[in-house]
Amino acid sequence: MDYEEITNVVTREQELEMSAAFPVLMRKVYLWMTLALVITGFTAYYVAHNETLLTALVTNQILLWGLVIGELVLVFVLSAAINKLSLTMATLMFVLYSLLNGATMSFIFLIYTYSSITNVFFITAATFAAMAAFGYFTKTDLTSMGKILMMALIGIIIATIVNIFTKSEGLAMILNYLGVLVFVGLTAYDSQKIKQMMLTATDAGEGAQKMALLGALSLYLDFINLFLYLLRLFGSRRD
Repeated sequence: MDYEEITNVVTREQELEMSAAFPVLMRKVYLWMTLALVITGFTAYYVAHNETLLTALVTNQILLWGLVIGELVLVFVLSAAINKLSLTMATLMFVLYSLLNGATMSFIFLIYTYSSITNVFFITAATFAAMAAFGYFTKTDLTSMGKILMMALIGIIIATIVNIFTKSEGLAMILNYLGVLVFVGLTAYDSQKIKQMMLTATDAGEGAQKMALLGALSLYLDFINLFLYLLRLFGSRRD
């Protein structure tokens, strides 16, 4: 067998490995995302119905801000240092983030009715699924749209911080609608980006699985933020 034949054999083997790795990695993306959503949901419900924990969150601002800062630190470390972390450590940090986020989201059960939370959740799930499918199957390159949406998201964050002090209901309503549009778009963009990233994986080894975990984190954040913006728009508040 000459050099060219050997090269062709190696190339075919690599293609087979890549084609086999892709569905495995994509399943892991959505399994990890679903697991994180389940953990967040159960944690939020548990904390909301545990008087001791809920009282601690409501009365202790240091604890609440500690949770928020902890979430930000976990996301930053996962995103910036994923290559230095083991898959086990990265997964544990993702689970911890889901737990912390669930604790901070427990307040929605105090503000909104259970029925409206359930309805908005299913609206979010349907919207998310449609946009994720669009991003996965579309042939259009969404890179430019993603950059615009990220700039819009930064603008929303700045405007939201400003509105904490101005307390404009009109601005809050506009920001909620913009937030829905941004995260609907980001769901499609991230779905396409994750697909392209997983297609380049030569195998389903630890490095590729860590990239899949990051993809799951991106989609998880898209879902959670879309849910919260929709809840502010369509959730029925308790009397």
